[in-house]
Amino acid sequence: MRISTFFKRTVWLCAVLLLLMLSNVGFAQQSTNSYLKKFKPVSVELMQETGIPASVILGIAMLESGTGTSRNAKVLHNHFGIVGKNNMSQIKPGHRSVYKQYVTDMASYEHFVELLARKKWFGEMKGNPEFAVWLKKMNHSGYSSAGHEWIRRVTNIINRYKLYKLDASMDSVATDSKQWLTVGMPAGDQ
Repeated sequence: MRISTFFKRTVWLCAVLLLLMLSNVGFAQQSTNSYLKKFKPVSVELMQETGIPASVILGIAMLESGTGTSRNAKVLHNHFGIVGKNNMSQIKPGHRSVYKQYVTDMASYEHFVELLARKKWFGEMKGNPEFAVWLKKMNHSGYSSAGHEWIRRVTNIINRYKLYKLDASMDSVATDSKQWLTVGMPAGDQ
């Protein structure tokens, strides 16, 4: 009798744990799908304006923000792990962060492509749809302290979600354009 009750309880407990795990996976997938739906168009638009592959923009954002679920993404609107000023201590007393705060998610995306456009190697890379080459250039210029592991993680995200397909629509206008982005630039630079 005791074995039967123990067995029933064990099976019931395993079933509950399995359902909890499956619901968590479902939530994560829903979160990722929601993130992709919201930021694919943003990444493609920035690709057209800058010549930076959408797969690079979106893949890095997905990794660095946990597909929008990280505290930096939610509170600071920082999707790229960019270090800078914030008012975290005013938002959440007792909390501190080294990451830059943005007014909107879009401002984070725009600042990221602006940072890449300032790199010495940007001119030779602009319009190149090969995401692996972009990631190597970024790694060599010190974008991430995780090095080759960072490249591997971003590459896995790009391949898993087939983000490289977004790069097929890269327009030649971006490679020929002298003015890549005007948002947030000083008036004399536009």
